[in-house]
Amino acid sequence: MKNMLITLVHHVGSSPQDVGARAFVTCDGLVAGTVGGGKIEARAILHACDLLKENIKFDFKQWNLQTDIGMTCGGVVSLYFEEVKSESDWSIGVFGAGHVSQQLTKLLCFLDCQITVVDPRIEWLDKIPTHPRLTKLLKENMSAALVDLPANTFIVSVTMGHGFDLPILEKAMSEFNFPYIGAIGSEQKAKVLKRDLLAKNISEEKVNKLYCPIGENFGSNDPAEIAFSIIAQLLKLRPKK
Repeated sequence: MKNMLITLVHHVGSSPQDVGARAFVTCDGLVAGTVGGGKIEARAILHACDLLKENIKFDFKQWNLQTDIGMTCGGVVSLYFEEVKSESDWSIGVFGAGHVSQQLTKLLCFLDCQITVVDPRIEWLDKIPTHPRLTKLLKENMSAALVDLPANTFIVSVTMGHGFDLPILEKAMSEFNFPYIGAIGSEQKAKVLKRDLLAKNISEEKVNKLYCPIGENFGSNDPAEIAFSIIAQLLKLRPKK
């Protein structure tokens, strides 16, 4: 999907946003950021969509907020439009589409990353928000989706339980070299997972790199708070730009 970055580069008089404000949009609407909301943003998104459809890479518009946009503000805004690639260097694979995943994926959509969510249950995948940088995979055998992920993917296993986590972790560790592998669970579950992975001839070095319990040590067991703790850990360990 094509994407357009809109930047507010200058304004005279009143303006709903400061110079430097940015919005990342597609023809489906606003993805992230804002250049002021309301009528000005709606007009900017419409213009960005026209540019994308006509395959125009760059444009500059100066609009009078009263006469061109129909706002009561008496200002003039200058916007720069630039087509950008949606691909991010940071890939995150989320296995499981349950309660924690529902919260986690919503938050991940605000970050500059490519998200892949895998689950065998279509009714749960359907609850995951649609987003240009998010892909949903319906897989009965979730570990089979690992081959579809880039080599630099962060693996996040928030499945329905140990029996679902283990095949994913085993395959991820034995056949790939992902930079981060984490699984949801308690300290006791972590011990069992690591024991079972060692029993499947996964090296102790790889097993010791497993992040389980996943996330930073704060918050409660509420799915939203767990999601925040996971993202905090991912941000600490994400690739440096």
